[in-house]
Amino acid sequence: MPKAGDLAQELRAAVAHFWKTRSSQGKKQGGKTGAKDAGARSMVTGGKQMDGFIRLFARIIEAEGIPSEAVELSATTLPGYFRPEKDWDLVVVLDGRLIASVEFKSHVGSFGNNFNNRVEEALGNATDLNTAYREGAFRPSSKPWLGYMMLLEEHQKSTRPVRLREPHFPAFPEFHEASYQRRYELFCTRLVRERLYDAACLIVSPAERGTDGQYKEPLEELAFSNFVSSLQGKLTEARRRLLPE
Repeated sequence: MPKAGDLAQELRAAVAHFWKTRSSQGKKQGGKTGAKDAGARSMVTGGKQMDGFIRLFARIIEAEGIPSEAVELSATTLPGYFRPEKDWDLVVVLDGRLIASVEFKSHVGSFGNNFNNRVEEALGNATDLNTAYREGAFRPSSKPWLGYMMLLEEHQKSTRPVRLREPHFPAFPEFHEASYQRRYELFCTRLVRERLYDAACLIVSPAERGTDGQYKEPLEELAFSNFVSSLQGKLTEARRRLLPE
């Protein structure tokens, strides 16, 4: 694994790529037709914003001795149990075994509208893959490592307390006066503690300074270095078992 300083520098570069790509897509879309998606949708439908993180993760995996051909960035479709298939952002398939599968997500603006969608999507994806594994979809694989990374925009609307609606029953107390950032902290932590994902990472970054690579890691438990270290253990085991010297 790269040294901590190098890893932080590469993570800053990925953050900068995210914001620069997002801004560029918002400006370019509609250049030929003159028609742009409504609001910020033009910067969402363009995709590719998370490519910096995906490529960084691929380099980290290859640095652990995994052949580059085992790290899939395009042929990432895996079978599900509740649906026929799902495209992941990055998968590692070594010697016919599924070693790891990772999702890279972002949330910029529209915090009230999209938080629940992100939660439901992540829960559904993990449940689908884990159940497919239990039912033998990935034989002869051992249980694959499953990772979830979220980049959240640091904004006054994502960091201020959010009022709850409790018309019939009270929400759990930890959600009272919790901002959307705090909700993501609780969510990502619980994804791991409930063993839906093997590791999760949460970073927050402001749009204005994000192009310079600025970011924060609000919880050490969800730090990128811990995220990488968790996968490293799985890769070491797979390399020793499937790539004997």
